[in-house]
Amino acid sequence: MPLPGKRFAILILLSALMSAPARAADDDSGPYWASLRGQPANLRVGPGREYRISWVYVRAGLPMKVLRIIGGWRLVQDVDGARGWMLAQFLTRARTATVKGAIAEIRENSDGTGRLLWRAEPGVTGKLGDCGPAWCKFDIDGKRGFVAKAAVWGAE
Repeated sequence: MPLPGKRFAILILLSALMSAPARAADDDSGPYWASLRGQPANLRVGPGREYRISWVYVRAGLPMKVLRIIGGWRLVQDVDGARGWMLAQFLTRARTATVKGAIAEIRENSDGTGRLLWRAEPGVTGKLGDCGPAWCKFDIDGKRGFVAKAAVWGAE
């Protein structure tokens, strides 16, 4: 049975890790948007290899919001709201976005006008280009158009 003092010390340490100020590493500073590289990426409950893996991502290009930086570790959040720690080597600064909620219309013009090019289902991920106030350039496997900023996660 652990000693009460030891349990208290662990809680203090975890609290300090979760509330520690972000430290810049190179040109990274949180919060910012990133996406997953090609290899499987482990999401951990804490910023270290000794922490339990809570999720393994295997889909390259998924957008992640980087919330905090501690050394080579990033506290990230995914489209479903899951949060955890990931090594920076699993992330890239390439911007992507995922269609959320309902089917999104991909339009011809940057203001949402013009012809409807196609529709993208929830969960579809593409490369995110420049965004205006309400619409963003969106590229899904080489098919380009504009998507409403509110229809995707990763464009905020």
